[in-house]
Amino acid sequence: MNQSIIHIALLVKDYDEAIDFYVKKLNFSIVEDTWLSDTKRWVLIKPPGSSGCCLLLAKAADELQESAVGNQSGGRVFLFLETDDFYRDYNRMVTNDVLFVREPVEESYGTVAVFQDLYGNLWDLIERKK
Repeated sequence: MNQSIIHIALLVKDYDEAIDFYVKKLNFSIVEDTWLSDTKRWVLIKPPGSSGCCLLLAKAADELQESAVGNQSGGRVFLFLETDDFYRDYNRMVTNDVLFVREPVEESYGTVAVFQDLYGNLWDLIERKK
């Protein structure tokens, strides 16, 4: 048996503002941006060099979904962005005005800091020890 998680849906308020944040501030690339209807798009993005799971930017379609934008995990770190050079990416993100809510620390498993995306979802930026 061979299975994998290929996409994770991330609720957003607006496709274009989310694309702008992830592409310009986090250096992600657009894998696909296809219109499905007048109001719905299939937008997949991924970090540079990634060959794994993509984020599916999913525009909130009703009040319940809108209330979950930025809080899909109840305030916990939701997503984990692994890097091969922590301070290269950390410094670039700080320069791009990404808000870090926990500064870098050295842990037994590697270097990690917590940042917020444009909606307030919490992410770990992490470089694991080799």
